[in-house]
Amino acid sequence: MDRQPVVYLLASDRNGTLYLGVTSDLVARTWQHREDVVEGFTKKCGVTKLVWDELHGTMEMAITREKQIKKWNRAWKIRLIEEQNPYWNDRWQEIVG
Repeated sequence: MDRQPVVYLLASDRNGTLYLGVTSDLVARTWQHREDVVEGFTKKCGVTKLVWDELHGTMEMAITREKQIKKWNRAWKIRLIEEQNPYWNDRWQEIVG
């Protein structure tokens, strides 16, 4: 999954705190969140589990989708997660191979 524009959601736990982001390197960015490399919201709130992701053809498309989802209410975001990942499993092992 190298250099692929992707929108992703992290969670602290099932139905916990959510974080929405966009990146071109999901493995590296998820690792940064997991290892608390960068100060900020995800470190403060313990948001480390990758629970949803969506690939895009260009970074512009990914950014547009991220902005769209950021406007959604929490229930819609939870439904989005549960359509792809009903048990809120941490997908880390899936993306690192």
